[in-house]
Amino acid sequence: MNKGKRSKLFLALLLAIITIPMVFIGCDSAISSQSAPEVRSTFPTDAATGANINGTITATFAESVDPTTINDATFTVSNGGTEIAGIVTYDGPNKKAIFAPSANLGYSTAYTAELSTGVKNLENKPMSQANAWTFTTASAGVGPAPVNLRTAANYAILAKTAISTVPSSAIKGDVGLSPAAMTYMTGFSHTAATGYATSAQVTGFLYAADMASPTSTNLTTAVEDMMSAYSDAAGRITPDFLDLGAGEIGSLTLAPGLYNWTSSVTVGSDVTISGGANDTWIFQVTGDLSIGSGFDVILSGGALAKNIVWQVSGTVAMEAGAHFEGIVLSQTAITLNTGASINGRLLAQTQVVLDQATVTNPTM
Repeated sequence: MNKGKRSKLFLALLLAIITIPMVFIGCDSAISSQSAPEVRSTFPTDAATGANINGTITATFAESVDPTTINDATFTVSNGGTEIAGIVTYDGPNKKAIFAPSANLGYSTAYTAELSTGVKNLENKPMSQANAWTFTTASAGVGPAPVNLRTAANYAILAKTAISTVPSSAIKGDVGLSPAAMTYMTGFSHTAATGYATSAQVTGFLYAADMASPTSTNLTTAVEDMMSAYSDAAGRITPDFLDLGAGEIGSLTLAPGLYNWTSSVTVGSDVTISGGANDTWIFQVTGDLSIGSGFDVILSGGALAKNIVWQVSGTVAMEAGAHFEGIVLSQTAITLNTGASINGRLLAQTQVVLDQATVTNPTM
């Protein structure tokens, strides 16, 4: 063998020696990308106290998991070994497993939530071990039993026929529309993705009925839960206050309780809702509900928006610059005019209309 051939052979062998470790390094990298599902955070957190008895229980993963492995067999909630009935869904864009109790939990009661090793990632690799955490619910406050929103609580805005915005609105929380399609969600300048969309106006995601599974199924369930919550709130009997203020509640201070009006309700000046953090309010309005321009619903004494429900048979209108607090369950439409804002949820059985409005979803 001449000198030139020996040099070429040497170079070929040297290249092979260098390449072999690189191949294995690549394999190691591929293996590490298929890590087992990991729970990054939970709500309520482990050992938390004061959890809402009508709130959802969630686990957020570090990476996406196989949605078909998130179900009532792999995600359970129990009390003293007795499993609690609930609806389990998976929110893909948020990488979140959600357990919505079918009925309110008990007050001052300890619960254990658990995700089993049946949860798998997108490469079919299971969790390395079950993940369990405990929490204790809040003590009872004053007022009616809370309305259970179930999976409707996953949305800051949920409607059936249309959702529109005049930019720029600011929405903190997810937005859902069903059975209407995404074409009926207008003004968001959204960017479409598989199973969801994004918008600069939304800190969260947009979902519509014509999107890829499981979005369509999740929305069908959420709308059913919204209507059940409406019926629950409307069906409460023996109000503590009947036709208070003859329907004009501006300037009043509203204590915890069940309120009923056989007419429309107007807020013609600031109104105060006063009570503790565990107290509850249900406002039943047979007609329409409106708050005038620049007026506010004010919370005092520790009252929280998530414990306030406005059940309205007619339309809801928040005029320019008004501020509202609570969960709005409307049998028809909800409109927030220019610069209006709400700390709460807008759940409408027809449409939601926003005009440079602000909607902030309170934590359940």
